[in-house]
Amino acid sequence: MTDEGGEKPKPHEDEGSRAIENAVMLGFFAVLVAAGIWLLSTMADVRKVQDCAAQGRRNCGTIDAPVR
Repeated sequence: MTDEGGEKPKPHEDEGSRAIENAVMLGFFAVLVAAGIWLLSTMADVRKVQDCAAQGRRNCGTIDAPVR
């Protein structure tokens, strides 16, 4: 008994499933990047308030003015 190919044929990948997986991974990456940007922005705001308070100033909090 001799094998002519020696290797088993590779199973055919489902292209539709692969596209869905890529879209899910892209969405996850986008959410991860957005969360990182939000976290860095929040940390920068907190640092500014802490620097202000460390200098002995008062009213270091942000004041939200109503939009007209």
